[in-house]
Amino acid sequence: MQAPPFNLDGRVAIVTGGGRGIGAAIVKRLAQAGATVVIANRTLDVAEALARELAADGRTAHCVPFDRLDRGSLRAMVDDVATRYGRLDIVVHNAGGCPWASLDELDEAKLDETLALNLNASIWLAQAAVPHMRAVGFGRILVTSSVSARVAMGGGAHYSAAKAGVNAFIRGAAFELARDGITVNGVEAGFIEKPGRGTMSAPENKAKLERFIPMGHMGSADDIACAMLYLASTEAKYVTGQTIVVDGGSTLPETGFAVERQWGA
Repeated sequence: MQAPPFNLDGRVAIVTGGGRGIGAAIVKRLAQAGATVVIANRTLDVAEALARELAADGRTAHCVPFDRLDRGSLRAMVDDVATRYGRLDIVVHNAGGCPWASLDELDEAKLDETLALNLNASIWLAQAAVPHMRAVGFGRILVTSSVSARVAMGGGAHYSAAKAGVNAFIRGAAFELARDGITVNGVEAGFIEKPGRGTMSAPENKAKLERFIPMGHMGSADDIACAMLYLASTEAKYVTGQTIVVDGGSTLPETGFAVERQWGA
């Protein structure tokens, strides 16, 4: 009997920033597909609550703390997971963020933090994971990127630069690892409903934003997780060096005027 699609039985995965939001949705999808998932999170209480929820559903998830800004901490975490479970198949760098600032206000600390959280950490996580993936002849290195890599928003030029760097890293690493049975891919997230969006989550601001999304609404964390599940699967074995844009079509129109003209939004 043929195995169901996206069957991850026997696979071991690490998801950074997996305690809430997009990260938690990715953890759930991988665990539901049969993977043993390690939730790497700064705050263990949030991750442990998710692990208990999955355990109650018969899924396997464990939690580990890590410092996403420290290369040594990332490597130690990856090595410990691979030693504990005897293998490592999938890593997802989802932890990220941006201290927003206009170009005039941007300082060295904000730039360094943004690059470290989004770009540097994805590189160090991949570097630490590769030897373990080579040992089993299978690997999926995945990164949560953003449509900010290709479009602009005031106060986020440094974030756009970091995510564009992530996309370039995905392509370069995919090329280097193509003959090792390891694929490297990402998902470019558009506007996703999640905690921490501040004033953007206010009903009036959300309504204004959704007017300019062709599908008419923000996406869910699970929309990103489903794309990640595919890229983590055996079925995606011939896909590497790519980013899937999951944005409800928000990067399609040339301007917001095009949406208004089409739908009278």
